[in-house]
Amino acid sequence: MTDPIIQLKNVHKTFQIANQQVHALRGVDLSLKRGQLVGVTGRSGSGKSTLLHVIGTLDTPSSGIVYLNGRDVSNLTDKDASTFRNRTVGFVFQMNNLLPEFSALENVIMPGLIAGLGRDALHKRAEALLNAVDLGHRLEHRPAELSGGEQQRVAIARALLMEPPILLCDEPTGNLDKKNGERVEEILVELSRRTQVTMLLVTHDIELAKRLPYQVVMEDGNIVDYGGSW
Repeated sequence: MTDPIIQLKNVHKTFQIANQQVHALRGVDLSLKRGQLVGVTGRSGSGKSTLLHVIGTLDTPSSGIVYLNGRDVSNLTDKDASTFRNRTVGFVFQMNNLLPEFSALENVIMPGLIAGLGRDALHKRAEALLNAVDLGHRLEHRPAELSGGEQQRVAIARALLMEPPILLCDEPTGNLDKKNGERVEEILVELSRRTQVTMLLVTHDIELAKRLPYQVVMEDGNIVDYGGSW
């Protein structure tokens, strides 16, 4: 049996806001194998983004255990978490967070430069990814010269540069019109399947989530329903 690449055991996350405790996650259990593509839905405040942040080591759980790729990442130091993320997790957010002064190609290679990899190999890999997202003709264009959909495709290429086994997407089509949103969705699914990455995609678009092979529904900080071929 294949070991899970993502495993959460009784994960809680509590935030202190003023004098109030907010229970964002309430004992979440989740186990995903390599290559699973999962849509995560639920109302605002249900814990979807917190779930991604905890899985992506952007935040630590208040209690419980998070295993990624066989490693307990529940209590990594900031430095160790940053190093681990760089090699293991790709992110695509609603805001693409591209650096405006750099070209599409330069934005894509940034995670590799942070990891200390050679520029020549990074340029080849980045160019291949930009070709894969239909932006081979836009390598030298800066974000301001690209449409919203094109910018988000650059962000997808950047997220996949380090060949991470895990891809986390938080409302990646939320700022796009229907046509561009559908194209970004198609590219995410196509590249995830091609690379056998495990993808969690948070979305308010129920129909988008249902087009993925697996779905989970969150409510009040926990997973309350599953859809697809579990």
